[in-house]
Amino acid sequence: MKIKIGVLLLALLSGCDDSAPVQKGFAGLGDSAVAFTPVVPGRPFSFPADHGVHEGFRIEWWYVTANLKDAQGRDFGVQWTLFRSALNAAPQASGWRNQTIWLGHAAVTSASVHHAAERYARGGVGQAGVQAAPFEAWIDDWQFSTQASAAEPLANLQLKARDRRFSYALRLTSNRPLVLQGEQGFSQKSEQGQASYYYSQPFFQARGELEIDGQRYTVSGPAWLDREWSSQPLTANQTGWDWFSLHLDNGEQLMLYRMRHKNGAPYLTGTWIDVQGRAQTLHAGEISLVPLDTANVAGRSMPVRWAIKIPGKQLDVITQSLNPNAWMDLRIPYWEGPVRLSGNQGGTGYLEMTGY
Repeated sequence: MKIKIGVLLLALLSGCDDSAPVQKGFAGLGDSAVAFTPVVPGRPFSFPADHGVHEGFRIEWWYVTANLKDAQGRDFGVQWTLFRSALNAAPQASGWRNQTIWLGHAAVTSASVHHAAERYARGGVGQAGVQAAPFEAWIDDWQFSTQASAAEPLANLQLKARDRRFSYALRLTSNRPLVLQGEQGFSQKSEQGQASYYYSQPFFQARGELEIDGQRYTVSGPAWLDREWSSQPLTANQTGWDWFSLHLDNGEQLMLYRMRHKNGAPYLTGTWIDVQGRAQTLHAGEISLVPLDTANVAGRSMPVRWAIKIPGKQLDVITQSLNPNAWMDLRIPYWEGPVRLSGNQGGTGYLEMTGY
């Protein structure tokens, strides 16, 4: 979904108000959000407007991952995420009266190194934000911005982030259609009806420069954009998720996630995307997603190797983490890193695991 990772920001919000109630479910995302706009089926999407901010909703995020190689065939991963969270459902004021919090996460991963960084900002003062036309998302000097026309803002984008241990500057291009996840963009997260609006661009090709610990690399490879917004994406019984975005070598794409519960079986779903960009929702009975090997990461047992089977698509693969120690050691910690596929299909992708 990544739900992507985006929904983690609400854990931060509980620290902004000493009177906040005890969190229910993972990161407080099972708490009631009755004052905010609900997510309901049948909403028509409108582009480029939906690339921008959705006031009235509790949380949304712009999330990019890229699986990259250099000329020597060495593998790397890059993540860039911007989260917006509203402290109330009212229209947001300008200046310091603004009740929006922004959070940025950026990371790079190689087979031996994983570095992550974060930025925080208050809305209304220009330090962070998103505009739909021309498209630009930023927090401080971290930027995700269009280099294309207003009519096709996601055809050509620049992605930048910098920290003391790493930096990257990538150009992302695609002439492929956007993909609406779930049922025409209504992405359900539980049997009780929790959901988000969710679309992706899984067909980006990335190219640019990456620097890790003073070593510079020229890299290229596939990239994936996820966009989601919601007001209550989890139930109080849900403890976290395992989310995959996979680029198959035959040109098809696969998104899967399972929402884990304190009690009962996980909520499991996904999307199969063919080479033309046509999406098909996958239901739990059509998916086998089984954790295999674990690794001790930051004092936690993390499933870093998985078996995935989609019998209806003749897919039978194993995902192996490029770097099992891809722990995002931030104020809101989680695991996220690139994976490689083996089995009856090759490929690359990203895995995110929260709530462990």
